[in-house]
Amino acid sequence: MASFLVEEFIGGGPLKELVPKMMEEGFDDVPKLKMMNSDDMDRVAMTHQQKDALEIRTYLHDRFLMRYADKLEASGKPLAELLNYNTTILSSQYGMVRGQAARFGTQSKLSNETNHVRIKEGHAFKGIVTSAPVEARLCGCIRPPPMVENVSPYSSIENISIEKLAPEYKIGMERLVKSKAPPMKASELWKSKLVVLLCVRRPGCIMCRAEAHHFYARKPVFDALGVQLIAVLLEEIEAQVKDFWPRYWGGVVILDRGKEFFRALGGGKQIKENFITGFVFNAQARANYRRAKATGLERNFRGKDGIKGGLLVVGRGRSGIAYQFIERNFGDSAPIDEVIEICSQLQK
Repeated sequence: MASFLVEEFIGGGPLKELVPKMMEEGFDDVPKLKMMNSDDMDRVAMTHQQKDALEIRTYLHDRFLMRYADKLEASGKPLAELLNYNTTILSSQYGMVRGQAARFGTQSKLSNETNHVRIKEGHAFKGIVTSAPVEARLCGCIRPPPMVENVSPYSSIENISIEKLAPEYKIGMERLVKSKAPPMKASELWKSKLVVLLCVRRPGCIMCRAEAHHFYARKPVFDALGVQLIAVLLEEIEAQVKDFWPRYWGGVVILDRGKEFFRALGGGKQIKENFITGFVFNAQARANYRRAKATGLERNFRGKDGIKGGLLVVGRGRSGIAYQFIERNFGDSAPIDEVIEICSQLQK
């Protein structure tokens, strides 16, 4: 697991005593802690041991290997030395299974990004609709969900009634909103700030959790751009929300009871598909599942699972939808670099 709960990230070792000082300096969530540089570490008076511990935990978190953090940290060895160990030593001394030991030695991070098209310099756009490639199945007998040609109009999302289920996570705060917040218009979300809305098909789904984790890990980049990350759920199951936030997603979570955002993604119609046609007979969906499963994240099968999700980038005020990514295969994820590029262009 690679939780965004600060307490789980820092563990009970040498970093624990630094929590008050790190909070004082503004390092109050996991993405910020992982971005600390040597000057930041000196400012909070980190010891050499604590610097080694943070480096190890950051490396493991990027590779979904946090289950081994306590053992590797307790070894007293720096990350550079641990990376020289072969899979046999990692398995025998630290209990890593062979596949995870191999992942530990891989310098690149796990990623679910796909190739993306950069927006050309000076390119002006009213909106972009995109999805991952989709093919017909069973020799064309099963047709994939149709592609939407144009972004949904602003009127389709302006007056959506939403409820806030969780705030942006900071260390030490309450796990969930205690009192029910009254419904509000969705337009309040982007009244003064660009927002990225991650429409989550089902928070217990391992593919949805992997996508949410992947996006929230880049929170410092979105923060620097002045962009707020918001997860949209289509049903409220309290146990599911508690398990999803902030472990896999530390941003704001809202409820869209009417599933209007999901309807907007499909150009006015919810994109639905059942397990047999959408997964069993869909090689791309199965590949998405295998990639998410390799992260080792936990999953469950509670809740609705047939309505496809996606991602929306909505500009400030009444500027409307700038980017609309549709989950046509189960587990498709918007290329994060493409989303960041679009947000950068919108903020110029």
